[in-house]
Amino acid sequence: MDEIMEAYCNLLTQKRYSPNTQKTYIGYFSDFRDYFPLKDIDHISKDDINHYILMLIKTKNISSSQQNQRINAIKFYYEKVLGKEKEYYNIQRPRKEHHLPKVLSKNEIKNIIQACENIKHKCILMLLYSAGLRRSELLNLRIDDIDSERMLIMLKDAKGNKDRISLLSENLLTLLREYYLVYKPQQYLFEGPTGNKYSASSVANILKNAASKAGIRKHVTPHMLRHSFATHLLEQGTDLRYIQELLGHRSSKTTEIYTHVSKKKISNIQNPLDEMFET
Repeated sequence: MDEIMEAYCNLLTQKRYSPNTQKTYIGYFSDFRDYFPLKDIDHISKDDINHYILMLIKTKNISSSQQNQRINAIKFYYEKVLGKEKEYYNIQRPRKEHHLPKVLSKNEIKNIIQACENIKHKCILMLLYSAGLRRSELLNLRIDDIDSERMLIMLKDAKGNKDRISLLSENLLTLLREYYLVYKPQQYLFEGPTGNKYSASSVANILKNAASKAGIRKHVTPHMLRHSFATHLLEQGTDLRYIQELLGHRSSKTTEIYTHVSKKKISNIQNPLDEMFET
C-alpha cells in the first residue's frame, strides 16, 4: 500500500467509519486514482472530477446512490486527508430520488415466517422484522444484547456509531431460547460454521427461500422487513417519534416517509368508483 492509500485508510479507521463504508470508500477512491495515472492526484481539478463522474454515469450507468458515494469518497481525500477547504462541494450531485419503501403486509410476513422450518433461520427473520433491524445490526448482535428482563434488544455502535434499543417480542424470546439450546452460540447471537459472524448473503438467501415457499412472487429483501415493521407500527397508531427512535433515524423526515405507504388513513377514503355503484 502506498503512502496516499495508507493515509486514506488510517483516517477512515481513526474516524470510526463502519467496515462497510471503509471498504466502499477505499474501492471507489482507488478507481478514481486509477483513472488519472499520469496526473498528480493532489492537484486534480473540480472539472476533472466532474468529467470522471459523468464518464461513470454514461459508461457504467451507476445509480444516483453510487454517484453520491463515489463523490463522498473523493471528497474525503481532499477535505479530510489533505485538509483542504470544502472547495469540492460544488461537484454536481444527482437530483434526489424519492422512492417509497417497499412494504409487505402482516399476512405476508406471517406466511414467510411460517414457511421457514429451520429454527435458526426463523429466529433471524423474526428478529429482523420484530425489532426493525438493519441486516448489519442483526449480524453484529451478541448474546448479551438480548435483555429478556426488560424485553429489549441493545444495539451497540449501530449506524452513525449510535447505541439504541429496540423491542423484543415475547414470541421471539421463546423461540430464541429453544434456538440457543440447539445451536449454543458462543459470542455472536448468530454464528457461521467457524464461529464467526453469520454472513449477509446467507440472511438474504434465507428470506428469498422462505418467501418463495410462501408463494410470494415479489422480490423480497431483508430491508423490506425493517420497512414493514415501521409501517405496521404506524398503522397500529404508534407515535412517529417512537418509531424514529426504534429505527435509529437521526431526522424525523426520514421516518415520515412511512406515512406515505401506510394504509391507515387511505383506507378511510371511499373510492369514487365504489361510490358510483352503491345500491
